Amino acid sequence: MSDALAGRLLIATPNIEEPNFRRTAVLLCAHDGDGAFGLVLNRPIAGEAVAAHLPEWAGLAAGPPVIFRGGPVSPAAVFVLAASDDVPAGAWDLRVAPGLGLVNPGEGPERFAGRLARARAFAGYAGWGAGQLEGEIDGHGWFVVDALPDDPFGDEPDGLWREALRRQGGELARFASHPLQPDVN
Repeated sequence: MSDALAGRLLIATPNIEEPNFRRTAVLLCAHDGDGAFGLVLNRPIAGEAVAAHLPEWAGLAAGPPVIFRGGPVSPAAVFVLAASDDVPAGAWDLRVAPGLGLVNPGEGPERFAGRLARARAFAGYAGWGAGQLEGEIDGHGWFVVDALPDDPFGDEPDGLWREALRRQGGELARFASHPLQPDVN
């Protein structure tokens, strides 16, 4: 398997009721035969300012400038996702897509000599073992859609799940209005 899904979004279908992933938009950062690694883009952690935890990244933090819950795996681990059209592919710690990569938060943005445009910090990540994600996709747990450059850095992350569905058009767009509790509707 290749990194075919890296750089794309996983949009939780209404079938996912597990609280960590219900109505989430996950950016897949890596995907191969050993599994997949992604970051939940729409779970800001209120009161956890980037400036308080990673002051060297505060100037690049996309709004809201808080740390995001990247997923349930290793919640004490911190990841910084950054954007730049000027960073060579091999300079990223992990290149996610053209102009987008993960960087070591401890090294600070100085390593990139002013070439980063914006960044977002995440605590924890979403992970899948070999074949697990493919099984969830086949089981109608996730829609796989193209990510837009602003998706990881939007200033209204709570609306990303609906927005990503709406912009797909057709049948997928209808899921954007799916009620949170259909049995109460």
